[in-house]
Amino acid sequence: MNLSLGPLLYYWSRDDVIAFYDEAKRWPVARVYMGESVCSRRHLLRLPDWLELAEQLAAAGKEVVLSSQTLIESESDLKTLRRIVSDSRFRVEANEWGAVRLLSEAGVAFVAGPTLNVYNPETLDVLAALGAQRWLPPVEMSHATLAALLERAPTGMETEVFAYGKLPLAYSARCFTARHYNLPKDDCQFRCLDHPDGLPLSTREGAPFLTLNGIQTQSAGVYSLVGELPALRGLGVASLRLSPQSRHLGRVVEAFAAALAGEVPAPATLTRFMPGPPVDGYWHGRAGLEHAGLMHISEKHV
Repeated sequence: MNLSLGPLLYYWSRDDVIAFYDEAKRWPVARVYMGESVCSRRHLLRLPDWLELAEQLAAAGKEVVLSSQTLIESESDLKTLRRIVSDSRFRVEANEWGAVRLLSEAGVAFVAGPTLNVYNPETLDVLAALGAQRWLPPVEMSHATLAALLERAPTGMETEVFAYGKLPLAYSARCFTARHYNLPKDDCQFRCLDHPDGLPLSTREGAPFLTLNGIQTQSAGVYSLVGELPALRGLGVASLRLSPQSRHLGRVVEAFAAALAGEVPAPATLTRFMPGPPVDGYWHGRAGLEHAGLMHISEKHV
């Protein structure tokens, strides 16, 4: 089992992005997913810039995968997708079915991203026939559901699981960050730059609820499966995805690498580095905002 660094889901300054990936060269991650997968208006780095960074990371010994945009809304978006697919240097993560079609027609192997929403082995069979060699389950999939699906998975298909970060829950043609500031989507003034880990959304009672990230809605809590490595190994999971955050991700990578090496993580090992409360409810078949560790403690006092 190895570690993957997922695509950057937030809008950071050009200097911050370059510094982040320069640091990532030294992290014990086997592969790095790169590119703008959320919003095409985020263009402080354009495709040639991403490709230059990809070359640098590949030279540092990382497997580089280009992540496609999740919502294709214009001819410009489609043009960028075609350029990504036609670049033969790096594998592509398909995050919508149009990308799957283009990759299949090109006859190249690809990664089936979590937003393809694969919930059954029949869909996985279709993707394998089209050229997928690695796939990611939807982030809300439980251990039990994944176990049942993998019993009938295509031979040779690698499984990568989202194991750390705020959960990407939904995408919309609307920009919720712009709406928060009473701005139209086409004149959003790039307010996402003000929120390097997304814009927190609370309930009326003040409890953490969701995170707004432009057109993407995320969990308020930070998903972590660092304590579930034996179960993940038992399923034959090949890779764990860690999603970028603005601070301390290097410490998070270290903690996961240590856990993979056999160290038992202390409950507070990661929580002090999280930009939100810990959650893992989906993995246990419960509400996504629950945390099994805290839940077990409370059950002992009932």
